[in-house]
Amino acid sequence: MADGSDRPLPAWLSGIDPRLMLWLSPAFPVGAFAYSHGLEWAAEAGWVRDRATLETWLGDLVRHGGLRNDLIFLARSAESFGRGDLVHLDDINALALALQPSAERRLETAQQGTSFLGTIVAAWPVPRLDTLDERFGGDVAYPVAVGIAVAAHGVAPKGGLLGYAVAFLTNLISAAIRLSVIGQTDGQRVLAALLPRAAEAATFAESAGLDDIGGASLRSDIASLAHETQYTRLFRS
Repeated sequence: MADGSDRPLPAWLSGIDPRLMLWLSPAFPVGAFAYSHGLEWAAEAGWVRDRATLETWLGDLVRHGGLRNDLIFLARSAESFGRGDLVHLDDINALALALQPSAERRLETAQQGTSFLGTIVAAWPVPRLDTLDERFGGDVAYPVAVGIAVAAHGVAPKGGLLGYAVAFLTNLISAAIRLSVIGQTDGQRVLAALLPRAAEAATFAESAGLDDIGGASLRSDIASLAHETQYTRLFRS
């Protein structure tokens, strides 16, 4: 299995804003550790059972699933907020919430997004954010919230997109480790293998429009639905 080490990364990878390392780290209080994006059911069903199947599962999310769409939402949210078009931002947020394939996935993005934006407003304030957390009435999709913070603080969009992608993958790899699907070292191997794909997805999302939203990760969507009635659970999604 290719480990991705022979594939060049974008030059801007070395210029990631250090604020992103804080905002998208496990220490930032959004509760990301509580969600598995349906991975818990996939492990229970035997669909994800080792390093190879986990890498395939996550790779599909990068190219065809929830992460691909999240990156587009993030990019377009940052653009809309940057130009002060809050009406369009409302529309993007409504679409991001409406397209979640299950109740748990909607909870996953809305709870993290609301927590993220509230913490940014409280701990990293800028005048443009003063009343924004109230605008969404407690329901803001996570990638939309990150896009707003990126634009409000002048973070380079490319860095924000890649940072979000890496945080998404890191969290699900952590979930797989806690589910005993893989060990710590294999988790790092999976992340190293998927990083070039994440960079490609971030590059695509930078110029993609809302018409490019879509996916084909049906098993992930089914897993998120099945997880709602899973008898024993570690995660909320």
